[in-house]
This record gives sequence, structure tokens and C-alpha cells, in this order.
Amino acid sequence: MGLLYAFCSVLLISAAQLMMKWAIVQLPAIDNITLFSAALLRFSLPTLVLAGGLLAYGLSMLCWLLALQRLPLSRVYPLLSLSYLLVWTAALWLPGINETFLWGKLVGAIIIVAGLLLIFWPGKNTHR
Repeated sequence: MGLLYAFCSVLLISAAQLMMKWAIVQLPAIDNITLFSAALLRFSLPTLVLAGGLLAYGLSMLCWLLALQRLPLSRVYPLLSLSYLLVWTAALWLPGINETFLWGKLVGAIIIVAGLLLIFWPGKNTHR
């Protein structure tokens, strides 16, 4: 059950990051606080998506706490790196986020996957 909570946390935090990025690109610049505040008070689609992203972020923290309660930190913490992969991949394909593909980022993603495989690869039990 702990792994389920951990994966839910990763999915929710990834969705939250993508939603907040899309919303903040659509809204007026934060440095113009008057326009930004006015846009937030209109309850437009970007405002609702931003609120949804914040809600997803909060729910991901709840799932994370439930995962931490059930699994050792050394096993669950590496799973957070999956969100980097999910967010980068989704940001390449989703409209309005405008992420660019770079080969170096792909190499980084491959290194993350290799690291996860090393951490979770079943090892031999050595009893002496």
C-alpha cells in the first residue's frame, strides 16, 4: 500500500507542476501585482487551473506522508525522481508549456532511470 501512495504522490506532484506552469504562463506577469491580482480574482481558466495545481500539490503531500508512514525512506525517496521524468516528458508534448527538447536532458533522464534501476534491482541475500 505504501508504494501505491508513493506513486500517487509522484503523479499528483507531476500534474501539479504542469498545471501551475501552464496557468502561470497564461496569467499576467507576477511583477505587475495589480494585473496579476485582478486576473486571479476573475476566476478565469488559468486561475482555476492554478488552484487545481495547488490542490494537487496538497494531495500529493498527503499521499507522501502516508507513503513515508509505511515504507523506509531509503526505498521511497528515490521514487520522487520519477516526477522529473514525467514532468519533462509531458512538458514536451503539452501545448502552452513550450518546453524544448535537448539531448542533454534526455541523457539526464536516462541517468535517472539507470539510478532507479540500480536502487531497486533485486540483490542477492548474503548470509554468512
